[in-house]
Amino acid sequence: MIIRELSPPVPTIPVVVRQGQRVSGTDTMDADYRELVENQQDLIVQFNLEGRLLFVNAAYCAIVGKPREELNNSVFMPVTGERYSDVVATQMTKLFRPPYACIVEQWLPTKTGLRCISWSARSVLGPDNTVVSIVATGRDVTPLKNEQKAILKRQADLMVLLESGAQMYYTHTPDHRMVFTSPRIRDMLGCRPGEGKRLWTDYLTDHPMNASGLERTIRAVASGKREPPYRLEMATREGKKIWVEVNEVPVVKSGKTVAIAGSLTDVTDRMLVEEGLEEAGRLIPDFSGDEQVSEYRARIAGKQTKRPAGVFRSLFSKSSDEDDDENVSALSQDIVK
Repeated sequence: MIIRELSPPVPTIPVVVRQGQRVSGTDTMDADYRELVENQQDLIVQFNLEGRLLFVNAAYCAIVGKPREELNNSVFMPVTGERYSDVVATQMTKLFRPPYACIVEQWLPTKTGLRCISWSARSVLGPDNTVVSIVATGRDVTPLKNEQKAILKRQADLMVLLESGAQMYYTHTPDHRMVFTSPRIRDMLGCRPGEGKRLWTDYLTDHPMNASGLERTIRAVASGKREPPYRLEMATREGKKIWVEVNEVPVVKSGKTVAIAGSLTDVTDRMLVEEGLEEAGRLIPDFSGDEQVSEYRARIAGKQTKRPAGVFRSLFSKSSDEDDDENVSALSQDIVK
């Protein structure tokens, strides 16, 4: 990988000092540095502006499985794909302007397979702050990368599990700001990208039932105790009104509520059925058969119908006990349709 078409002077490599050899002054310092560098577990390299290696330590030789003589003057950072090459080249342009340093990750082919090396590189400056070479230290972060991949996979599997049921999950702070919102909730409310993290109360309508629901959330935050389920009327971005049933529990740490976690279930159709039954009761004041009303209510709730009109037809057509079976049959046909 050619970084820049220059031919800078090659820096002097520290001299190898054999055991027992007498050294003094600068030679002693060079020997100390050499011993320090060669005993590092991190990879240490130096390369010129053409990308060719000037120095490698023993750790680098060991990981690539090649002797120092073969690596000398070879191209540094052979990448495993074009997308890696583009990223590395972009990051390394930072070496030619202050602060003359960068951090890049490279998947390096080694004798044990591909390993991810995190390089911290810094330029060696000459006169007039011109870059003459680059020194980099590398650390094998493959286990960390593999763990990150495993975490992402577990999160994806968990998300599939969460999104496969009727419940839609969320968390919000004690001051009602959303932290996590199920993608299905965002779709249901018609949220645009980035709109899921805002006050959940912004989606409420002015229905009177919403006030009691908000009070239950406030009590849960204050007491740290779970409140019974409640219903809310919410409005989508397009203005469509939907009903949801809320089940939530406070998350308490060190005696203080730090979040509210809960689930929503869309009960809009169920609310339509219940409203139809209530309307039927108001329209027939002399109809007082509690058992019959309960029977109708159970049948309708069991079918989850969207057409409460079938309830009215069944109730109004009822004239005697003998034709009750016929009305029930007609009601079932309305539901199926």
